[in-house]
Amino acid sequence: MNQGVIRSVQDLLVRVMFDDQVPDVHEILLVEGSDAPLLVDSLLPDNYALCLNIQSDRHLQKGMAVRRTGKSIEIPVGEELIGRVVDVLGNPLDGLAPVGVTKAGRRAIFQLPAQNTNFKVAKPEILETGIKVIDFFAPFVKGRKIGIIGGAGVGKTVLTMELIHNVALEGSGLSFFTGIGERIREGHELYETLKGRDLLKSTCMLFGQMNENPVRRSLIGLSAVTLAEYFRDEQGKNILFFADNMYRYVQAKNEVATMLGQVPSEGGYEPTIFSDVKILQDRLSSTSTGSITAVQTIYVPADDLSDPAVQMIQHELDSVIVLSRAVAEQGIRPAVDLIRTTSSLLSSDIVGERHYLLSIQVQALLQKHESLKPIIAIIGENELSPSDRVDYAKAKKLIDYFSQDMFVMEDMNGKKGEFVHREDMLKGIEEIIV
Repeated sequence: MNQGVIRSVQDLLVRVMFDDQVPDVHEILLVEGSDAPLLVDSLLPDNYALCLNIQSDRHLQKGMAVRRTGKSIEIPVGEELIGRVVDVLGNPLDGLAPVGVTKAGRRAIFQLPAQNTNFKVAKPEILETGIKVIDFFAPFVKGRKIGIIGGAGVGKTVLTMELIHNVALEGSGLSFFTGIGERIREGHELYETLKGRDLLKSTCMLFGQMNENPVRRSLIGLSAVTLAEYFRDEQGKNILFFADNMYRYVQAKNEVATMLGQVPSEGGYEPTIFSDVKILQDRLSSTSTGSITAVQTIYVPADDLSDPAVQMIQHELDSVIVLSRAVAEQGIRPAVDLIRTTSSLLSSDIVGERHYLLSIQVQALLQKHESLKPIIAIIGENELSPSDRVDYAKAKKLIDYFSQDMFVMEDMNGKKGEFVHREDMLKGIEEIIV
């Protein structure tokens, strides 16, 4: 027999008992009469399966029959998804017709990372974003991972929207946007921005937003990665994968762990935080057929960069762009903390000798500016030595230089956005510091 019976329902947790053949972990079970999908989370003694109610179906009751499907969660893949907005199960969120059966069929979202990711790239390829502060301090290298870190309201989503806009404008590959636990308003604004600029034709969008249950929010990242892997492996495309917000992914996993009664680890997070983050990050990789370049925003609770979840995600990134509330309050946009922004890709092998040497000089000036600020607050700028005054003035010019108007904000502030090519940016910096 392939049937079971619901023995208890507790919020999103459903315990199902089977007579003989227990299902597999991650298998989908369907409740007779409602066809509500249940995801098997774990197996318990005495032929019990502990399941998660994906759709938050409130009609489930003790005694209902459940049947096995022999399948895990599968989403449709293929070119039919380009330009569409779908949820964790591939259902439309854009008001258009369901995706239906695609030529490429469906793929299960629970997979191991690709095996051929350890290939050697001849030369790292730098992708221009047109945003000066990113192209200089955290170069966008194909196939690598970049994180945008900051507290609430400092501009993470706006910077992500600008990156999607600029990169799509350049026509580099296919863009993915995955909304994990973020506001519906932000997803709607992004959709309207891309639609208004005719950029949906090269974008796939998947959402598990703030209003959805933690099971769906914790799975949307895997659904998006599964679709991206299809385009990378089967069509050899270069993918730009934007995830907003990786902290919300950990948060959703944490909520599920709390429901399951798991004992929390450091900082109150789920005991599986390391493997949860690692599994998703390892699938955001490049192979010999195509690449996935990942840009992830990370919300910082209470502006605390030492939060265990923030630290865990940071370990997986090649570049970390830190957005600061103090910088935002000065009216500088994007509000990037130039001192704390770091990148392992800022080496002469990748960006070239000229860019690398300029970055050392700029960092030295910014560090000096930071150390002189408290002195100036006491004695005033005029009391500094001539050389210190010159360096301080150069640093102030650099800080102003890295401020930039954005295309996606044109309708709100009336200022025209600007795209600065890397060569022009380097010349502009040289003119300031020479």
